[in-house]
Amino acid sequence: MISKENAEHYVWGDGCDGWYLINRKDMLVIHEKMPPATREKRHYHASSRQFFFVLQGVLSMELEGEVHDISAQQGIEIPPHAKHQARNNSDAPVEFIVISHPTTRGDRTDFS
Repeated sequence: MISKENAEHYVWGDGCDGWYLINRKDMLVIHEKMPPATREKRHYHASSRQFFFVLQGVLSMELEGEVHDISAQQGIEIPPHAKHQARNNSDAPVEFIVISHPTTRGDRTDFS
């Protein structure tokens, strides 16, 4: 069994947390937590398809120039080559699951 409590933890960005629930070449499943007013770098993946599913709070996902506010129990699919950026524009933390197939390791191009 895997959970946030026993998964490998890492810190990214400006105080954001991630926990590897599945970490294989063919699939990556991560539980992430973003504090208020944080964001990742805008980027895309050449091969990986992703699905973001919000557990708590509201995740603002910029996808190809359009912002989608995703509430708890909602999700959004990010196809390969789609430029995107996860943001927490709210004043509360947001927690979500990211499923990537295949893994995003070595498959990310950031924008300035």
